[in-house]
Amino acid sequence: MRKNIVAVVGRPNVGKSSLFNALAGKRISIVEDTPGVTRDRIYQDVEWLSHTFTLVDTGGIEPESSDVLLKQMREQAQIAIDTADVILFMVDGRTGLVDADRQVADILRRSGSPVVLAVNKIDAFQRDEANIYEFYELGIGDPHPISAANRQGLGDLMDEVVAHFPEDTGAEEEEDDDRIRVAIIGKPNVGKSSIINRLLGDDRLLVSDIAGTTRDAIDTEITYEGKDYVFIDTAGLRRKNKVKEQLERFMIIRSVGAVERAQVVVLVIDAAEGVTEQDAKIAGIAHENGKAVIIAVNKWDLIEKDNKTVNEYTAKIRSVLSFIPYAEIIFLSAKSGQRLTKLYSLIDMVSENHALRVQTGVLNEVLTRAMVMQQPPADKGKPLKIFYMTQVAVRPPTFVLFVNDRQLAHFSYTRYIENQIREAFGFRGTPLKFIVREKEQ
Repeated sequence: MRKNIVAVVGRPNVGKSSLFNALAGKRISIVEDTPGVTRDRIYQDVEWLSHTFTLVDTGGIEPESSDVLLKQMREQAQIAIDTADVILFMVDGRTGLVDADRQVADILRRSGSPVVLAVNKIDAFQRDEANIYEFYELGIGDPHPISAANRQGLGDLMDEVVAHFPEDTGAEEEEDDDRIRVAIIGKPNVGKSSIINRLLGDDRLLVSDIAGTTRDAIDTEITYEGKDYVFIDTAGLRRKNKVKEQLERFMIIRSVGAVERAQVVVLVIDAAEGVTEQDAKIAGIAHENGKAVIIAVNKWDLIEKDNKTVNEYTAKIRSVLSFIPYAEIIFLSAKSGQRLTKLYSLIDMVSENHALRVQTGVLNEVLTRAMVMQQPPADKGKPLKIFYMTQVAVRPPTFVLFVNDRQLAHFSYTRYIENQIREAFGFRGTPLKFIVREKEQ
């Protein structure tokens, strides 16, 4: 089930970062703990009442002139319109209404998208009341006074935001749907649509050599050897003149939505270009969401090869995408059809592993053997004791370790246990999640 997307649009210094931090309940770190995951956090999952949604920042602007500011504000507004279920338009109550606000409001109003207007930096309602009412002039509904820094007024604002969420009529159908849902993600122009077209056998999706020509996220149903699949293609850009930073931002926002709805994620990499930092950012989205991952190296027919090429290329991928060592890798060509049908068997395999459940008794046999081979760590004479282990969930497979002291359960030993489980049961293509809980002996 896809989470609703709320996009934040606003001029520089209106308080978008403060709002992010306030709604996330913590200061969003600039450096992510997972290697390869984007350091520039532009999206954050937020919970409000019974709703979980993804809050996205459409972009920071550092204009040199008012003309540049207006142009970039329009770009922001278009990204929000193209990607979001609800647009949160932030303005500055201290500065008051400015021309850039009016122009963006015109675009948002004409789009027909739900817009919630937040007037930030209203620390004292009675004192600043006049500053709030001038924003009625924008004609996009009631202004909601907030102070993101002081966390005032956020409750009423969030109530208004979630009230605009579309009813998810397809959620129950998706729960009962036994078709494997596969998100095809990657940078623009790596051949995502071409892969689906080739599997489909026609040119149903818009394909062009110009980066970013896919118009919308499209679900394509394909039946292969009696089995049904749904391929989710991530959208490109509506207009080809977007600057590189906006292109990347749009791509990440679209990827988040597609990944959340999928069970298996296929990250498409351009063989000629090689694996890049941008690929790592997109891979990080799949990893954070606990999805089964396949890395598809497309345009493999364009590469000059010898008997070392595959091994060397694989080593580069494993190095740059070191945080997803479990991912399966396939070299293919959408243009020639090389190895394309093998993608199905790989999808089947990682999907089965993603939903694999291991009995507690068998799991603890592996755990006991692992602890004999490598003793659990100790700190100041106190050894870690692992009493037992059980699997509590699938997609991704999630395990709980019951221990005497959580502080002693170092990351390195948990990783060792994970490796032993993978050796015993496979789990190729899927992340494993571990939860450590204390239990009295």
